[in-house]
Amino acid sequence: MEAMARYSPPSGRGRQPGGMLPARQLPPPDPALRQRALAAFALGALSLIGLALGLGNLRRGIYVAGLTLLFAVTAIWLGAGAGRRARRSGTARPRGAVSGIVLGGFGLAFSALWLLVLAVFWPQLNTYSNCMASANTVAAQQACRTQFTDSVGGEISVLQNGR
Repeated sequence: MEAMARYSPPSGRGRQPGGMLPARQLPPPDPALRQRALAAFALGALSLIGLALGLGNLRRGIYVAGLTLLFAVTAIWLGAGAGRRARRSGTARPRGAVSGIVLGGFGLAFSALWLLVLAVFWPQLNTYSNCMASANTVAAQQACRTQFTDSVGGEISVLQNGR
């Protein structure tokens, strides 16, 4: 007794395993869209790298956070625009568009958070920076840390309870 062979449509069309239809092959995106997606990815990565490397100096940190915020917003805009234009033109989404949006989103969130921290705790951070710059001994540095944590803790309690 022979087992019946299962029917499969010619040229591999029809339902795939799992009941899904085969994906439609889209033409590749235009070179301009690829460049926009690559720029989105690069700016998103720069926003995160800039935050990681540029926040050591407090006064420079304000400018770095502002610049990385601008990079992040631009990365999101370029990535979303590249994806939208690819969809409208019926081409495949260019590589790097989604990555640029994701990296830009993280850069935007961290930059905005850092700017918020600077806005709320600027007097304490400025005093701490000046104190650490003039501290010559380990004991003086510890005194600066203690003064900073006490002042930040006081500011947090004021923020929680209202002024």
